[in-house]
Parts: sequence; C-alpha cells; structure tokens
Amino acid sequence: MDRPTTALRLDAIASGHPAGILDAAEQAEHRGMDRLVVSETAYDPFLQLARAADRTSAVELATGVAVALARTPMTLAYQAWGLHAASGGRAVIGLGSQVKPHIEKRFGMPWDRPAARMHEYVHAVRAIWQSWQTGERLRFRGDFYTHTVMTPVFSPDPVPSGVPRILLAGVGPLMVRTAGEVADGFLSHPFTSVAYLTEQVLPRLAEARGRAEAEGAAWTDRPFEIAGSVLTATGRTEEELRANLAKVRERLAFYASTPAYRPVLAQHGWEDLQEELHRLSVRGRWEEMAALVDDRVFDTFAVAGTVEEVAREIHRRYAGLATRISVSLPEDADPALGLDVLAAVRDLD
Repeated sequence: MDRPTTALRLDAIASGHPAGILDAAEQAEHRGMDRLVVSETAYDPFLQLARAADRTSAVELATGVAVALARTPMTLAYQAWGLHAASGGRAVIGLGSQVKPHIEKRFGMPWDRPAARMHEYVHAVRAIWQSWQTGERLRFRGDFYTHTVMTPVFSPDPVPSGVPRILLAGVGPLMVRTAGEVADGFLSHPFTSVAYLTEQVLPRLAEARGRAEAEGAAWTDRPFEIAGSVLTATGRTEEELRANLAKVRERLAFYASTPAYRPVLAQHGWEDLQEELHRLSVRGRWEEMAALVDDRVFDTFAVAGTVEEVAREIHRRYAGLATRISVSLPEDADPALGLDVLAAVRDLD
C-alpha cells in the first residue's frame, strides 16, 4: 500500500441535524470540498445525506460513521443503495462497530467477536450489492449472517457508476486489520496521534491490504484511502479560540478516559492518565478531567491556533501520510471555521 503522493482531499463534517444539513451541504459544495461526512449520533445519516443529495451535484456524500452492527447487512445495503442511487453514485459508506453496551443495550443487537463479525458483514453487503448490480443469484452464507433470498420485486435497479465504496473505522489492531483486508479505506478516529497512525495503524493496514491484493480481491482494483480527522480548536477572535480550546480539552479527556482508546495513549506511555481519567469518569467528575489533559497531551492529539496556523500544522502532519483529511471542531463551534481551515490546507498544496 503506497503512501499518498497527491494533494490532500478535503472532507467537510456536518452534524447531521435536520435543521442544518441542507445549508451544510450547499456550503461544502460551494467551497469546493471533496466530500460531506455525516456521523450517526442523534439522527440517521442516510436520511440526512439523501436530503443533501437533492441540493448538491458534485460533492461526495459519506457516512462517517454509520453503526454497522446496529443493522443487518441487508438493512445497511438498502439504505446505502438508496443514497447511492438518489445522489447519482456519490455515496461513500463509512462504517464502525460501536461498543458492546450500545449494540446490546441501545440497539438490542448481538455482540460477539466484533472484528470477525465486521469482516463477514462487509462481505455480505458486497454480495447483496453484487446481486442487485448484476442480477446474479444471492448466495451468501457465513458464521454470523445468511442472505439467500432476493426476488426481483425487492431488487433495486443497478447504479451506472457501480457499487459504493466501503470505509471502516477502527482503533485496535483487529479492526484495523479487518479494514485492510475487506474495505476500500480506513477512517482514523479523531483521538489518534500521528505516531500511533504511523507506527501501529499503517503497517497493519499495509500487511492486510497486501494479502487481499495477493488473493485477487475484486475491491483492490480501487485505491485504498486513509482518512484522517483532526481535533481542532480555532476561532476568529481570542474569545472564540479560548472557548473552543476548553471544549477540545474536555473532549480529549472524555476520549482518553475510554478503555477502548487505551492503546493510543499506551503508544506515548500515558496509560496512567487513562486509568485516572477513567476513575473520574465513572464517578461523574467531568469538570476535573479536563485539567489532567496537559499541553503535551493536547498537542499530540489536537491542533490549536488561528485558521492559518492550524491549517499549516494539519498539512505538516498529514500531507503524504493520509489521503484525505477532515477537521473535527467542538459540537457548537461555527461550522464555517472548519471549511475555512480546509480551504487554507488546500492553498498549501
């Protein structure tokens, strides 16, 4: 898997709130962004991106991420295909596993061997899409999923541009390898340092992708994407910058308290920080947690400064390392700031 040699592609992030999605889509297209990315939090990203498809004509429309294991492969396949068809072939499907409590207790779905399940899940979705695209009989049988019935009345029309790309998010080694083996790209979590990406993620992706290529997997004909996401604090005034700095520090404390992200902190020898933050989080002592995120930790996982300063730092870190980049702002930050940063990154290429 070769390192990127072209300019960073630019991905605008939208919250997916119904009240703002149309404006976000129009602004992303107007500002020349390559992709609009909507995550799955309080609203269904497929529904909001389908609305965005009617207001745009060029920008790609991506889930970043949709919770795969909350759906069966067939359910996901229909949602993704509908978005792909409605947008004229502009859908990109970013998937993540979520964590066990949410899958079992929020969605009421099974959780076991998540990396193995995700591996099979992607194959199942591709088998369903292949059936719709070519008309061939659906025959998928696996350890977790079986899909063998697809009558014509339930088969969507083929999409002239071909099937959507699938990108997988991951942090730990098993899910990272799964992404390299079966996906069209990897979605890096915002709580990822350049060192962790370089030393832990990219080698595993390259090894797994190499195996898929050696086996002649059909999807390896398409270039593999590495999508970075950078926690960013910026502002047009000192007051706005200070407010966003505090919010990014709080978000870092939340991520660092989560056991699933312990390997990222371990990369830097900060396991004790993870344990202390986790102890505070289970006691609900949220205000104390941000104070433990010192400047070393902040600068490792986030960038801060003026629009121009953060753009230069993002470009320095990720040009030649990632294929594409997005800016992860605090939830209530002005979304135009993210577009300003990405436009400034584009000017550096």
